[in-house]
Amino acid sequence: MAETNISFSGSIPQMYDRYLGPVLFEPYAIDLVRRAAAHAAGPVLEMACGTGIVTRQLRAHLAPEVAMVASDLSQPMLDYAQTKLATLKNVDWRQADIAALPFPDASFAAVVCQFGLMFVPDKQAAFREVRRVLGKDGVFAFNVWDGIAANPFAHIAHETLAKLFPVDPPQFFTPFTFNDPHVLRQLLDMHGFSNVELETVRLEARSERAKALATGFILGSPLSAAIQERGASFETVIEAVTEALVLHGGATPFRSTLQALVATARAGTA
Repeated sequence: MAETNISFSGSIPQMYDRYLGPVLFEPYAIDLVRRAAAHAAGPVLEMACGTGIVTRQLRAHLAPEVAMVASDLSQPMLDYAQTKLATLKNVDWRQADIAALPFPDASFAAVVCQFGLMFVPDKQAAFREVRRVLGKDGVFAFNVWDGIAANPFAHIAHETLAKLFPVDPPQFFTPFTFNDPHVLRQLLDMHGFSNVELETVRLEARSERAKALATGFILGSPLSAAIQERGASFETVIEAVTEALVLHGGATPFRSTLQALVATARAGTA
């Protein structure tokens, strides 16, 4: 597999969906689908579908006859999404590596990816594969997190973990390092995309409780394995992250900001 070997097994999908989904991912799912759905006249591929947050939005906004493929590298995440959204019609669930998509050339009218491209080591292969499976004039819509300093929820969690584990702090910079507009434009240009639009989008992070967000961040991500390896108590870490979040955005509710880069582009002549 070309993507980073990140485990989303066990209870992680459930915790991710329950505590992180409504706060971090639902707001951007609504934004991304609004940009993509209006231009999707044919089959749609969603990459890195996770627990199905964008999938549900896409199915609600696409015409019923438009076929969808929801894909993810993580089989546990895919299984969770498929079970949760079992009533959705005309959705094909497939395990797939973004850098080696198992689909024929020009088989989709749109490709959508929410916060997935950051984790693919071979970015050239990823963009090349998206262009390959898109038909001419097909739309590619994706988003990536802006830098960690622009996303207080992540910056606070990182600083807190660095204090708790000063010798060997768990690292999670990957989601916040692929956001240079020049690099994104260059990748799109060199792989045959045109009409590129890049926008920095700032939204509100809203959680009923700061502790719920802290719980999701620790137990709804691979950080749980890293903390377990260090022999720490989950509850101790969650309480420390909660306290830091409260200082920034309140306890009940917690309010803060999110920032991401959102891109749309058209597939030109191959």
